[in-house]
Amino acid sequence: MFSLKGKSALVTGAARGIGFKIAEKLARSGASVSLADINETQLAESVASLQAQGLTVAGVVVDVGNNDSIAEAVRKTVETLGGLDIVVNNAGILGAGSIEEMTRESWDRVLNINLSGTFFVSQAALPHLRKSPCARIINISSVTGRNGGFEGSMSYAASKGGVIAITRGMASRLAAERITVNAVCPGTTATDILKGYTPEAVDRQINKIPMKRLGEPDEIAAAVCYLASDEAAFVTGAMLDINGGAFIG
Repeated sequence: MFSLKGKSALVTGAARGIGFKIAEKLARSGASVSLADINETQLAESVASLQAQGLTVAGVVVDVGNNDSIAEAVRKTVETLGGLDIVVNNAGILGAGSIEEMTRESWDRVLNINLSGTFFVSQAALPHLRKSPCARIINISSVTGRNGGFEGSMSYAASKGGVIAITRGMASRLAAERITVNAVCPGTTATDILKGYTPEAVDRQINKIPMKRLGEPDEIAAAVCYLASDEAAFVTGAMLDINGGAFIG
């Protein structure tokens, strides 16, 4: 396990699923972690469960589709943790609708949360990250952002492809300040988000994965911990594929 002792982290979309596992593993690696989510009830339960294990965590409610909410969440995180070294942009939604059925309202909602949320959380965190000697921005994209996906909506594919683009762009622009910016690209992962698909659609996705299984949230969290660690200090602009070979398959 990588040591993150003395570091502070903000994880969006952390009340459950991949985000919760990321927050948990960061905390188990020694970081102080602020779990941020729009679901206040689930957030409180998740924070309490980690605190009961002796982990140093706090919770903050955030709507990543609203810049005022983002600014307040970052402010509270810094106030509570005493600084900010690591930002993990995990908050996201799937979206629905075929090419023919996609509405502008649905399109805009997915892009606002998945892509704009990632950018504006990073923007709000930058003044604090610039004070850190080991600043990290880690964005959760998707294999869908790499290859257009198999079952997901075009809005989801566009949003996750956009996350890859801004990851590279921010990495290039912030490298001279020793702020690394990387992305993790999961494949289909065993979380509640799969409830957005039919069982048949999930089976089709598994069959597209060369390793013929779903990913586990803990495997995504392990990749995040590496990118957050001192060992990854020379890694920036990278897309780390944790998808059982789906990108190449």
